[in-house]
Amino acid sequence: MALAGKRKAAMLLMGLDAESVAKLLEGLPAEDIQEIAVELAKIDTPGQRSTKQEARVAQEFCKLLRTSQEQGITVKSFLNEMLVNIVGKSKAEEIQGHIRSLTGKKDPFADIRSAGTDELVLALEGQHSQTIAVVLSELAPTKSQEVLPLLREDVRIKAVGKMVNLESLGGEVKRRMASMVSERLSRLGGQVFLERPTKQKETLRKLAIVLSGLEKELRDQLLDEVKKHDEDTAAMVRNLMITWEDITAIADRSLQEALRSVESKQLAVALYGAENEIVQKIRSNISERAAEALDEEASLMQEPLEKEILDAREGVIGPLRKANEEGTLRLLPR
Repeated sequence: MALAGKRKAAMLLMGLDAESVAKLLEGLPAEDIQEIAVELAKIDTPGQRSTKQEARVAQEFCKLLRTSQEQGITVKSFLNEMLVNIVGKSKAEEIQGHIRSLTGKKDPFADIRSAGTDELVLALEGQHSQTIAVVLSELAPTKSQEVLPLLREDVRIKAVGKMVNLESLGGEVKRRMASMVSERLSRLGGQVFLERPTKQKETLRKLAIVLSGLEKELRDQLLDEVKKHDEDTAAMVRNLMITWEDITAIADRSLQEALRSVESKQLAVALYGAENEIVQKIRSNISERAAEALDEEASLMQEPLEKEILDAREGVIGPLRKANEEGTLRLLPR
């Protein structure tokens, strides 16, 4: 799909420092600057940013693109500084207000995700456990892992219990919850938005990732709270902590220990049609003799059924889940 000129401009400006952007846009009408600023805000909306598109635009305008995203300039700080440099503080605040009204309709919790950990903890203090559960479910798993241990013990236990059934909440309810937290963050100096209903499995997977990053004692305590509400859900959360896709995120030593208990035939079936990244990760963590046995099994194997592949993969991740429950599994940063 062809990109609009202002979207391309926004992508290019992302790679420049605020001072350079101010010079490039100096003299442009405030309306044009506002439209580019809106595009910048849209790019920062979860799920909207496309690195492939940005790369194509960068190639198209390679002479204008000075640096990459790895500079660490966030959209929020970049946008604020750019607007103030170009149109002054008063006008910048007016434009920011318009941007918030536009992006807030689609994602009223967008800035909650960019708030600092300490700010979030303070903003969630005194909030209903259901509200806290919604906020935690909308944060990146790593941010939730930072926030959760800082909440009061009774609060986090109740919040985790609520996280297993968030799909029953309507969008308007979540929007009101977002508004309450937004107002609190605004008073603390932050700015906020959110709203994105999730399917149950997606919610539970996010919860599983959050819990997997906690200390075993705290993790088990929170899982026990989930179990009080629904044993099946608790079991699902435990399983979703380690999935086939997580193999690349497992430390080599842990993976090596787990693979010792997996037979070559089962491993050959599990790797049938698997992503190259997972295949390479597994092959690099088995011995030369095991690799030869794996190749032999693969050469003799008939095309397996989908159920056979899924069962074989469950067999491979079984030892990994066991190690995770025992607290001995080592994970790379996700």
